[in-house]
Amino acid sequence: MKAKIEKCNVPNSSQISKSLSGAYYSDAYCFPTKYRERTSLQIWLAHVSTVPAWVNFLMAARNKLVSALGLKNLGHLGAVDEGKPINNYRVGDRVGIFTILSLSDNEIVLGDSDKHLDVKVSVFKEINDSEFITISTVVHVHNALGKAYMLVVEPIHKLIVPSTIKRAEFS
Repeated sequence: MKAKIEKCNVPNSSQISKSLSGAYYSDAYCFPTKYRERTSLQIWLAHVSTVPAWVNFLMAARNKLVSALGLKNLGHLGAVDEGKPINNYRVGDRVGIFTILSLSDNEIVLGDSDKHLDVKVSVFKEINDSEFITISTVVHVHNALGKAYMLVVEPIHKLIVPSTIKRAEFS
């Protein structure tokens, strides 16, 4: 399968689209998936299990730097319990750096909140086209710290998401 990742709109029929109003930042990437028989949660787990080492390095650096500002240490994106059966995941469970906010076969919405911002991420499968996936991110900032944080994080985020998709789907 050839890597064809495109920027797209957050799907109107997705749960995460309800979070767009007032968002400081949002983006979405659409691509054909080799995991079309899997649920949205299984696709998320497949993606975070293949996060490039440089992403984990950046997360570790981020965690050290922001601790001085009183922000959370999020750990690593791919820090998941590999022994946990897929059917045991529930809304409220922590999966790596995020908490499951909503869960269905066709969409998982994960998120995290801190004093500076709220972030949500979605893996969405169109019901009538299970070959294509959309990974969306929506961020709401709370204050100047959140805006400053996003100035640094946004360009890095734009590298991380496509790199992680390519690694999980096309390598």
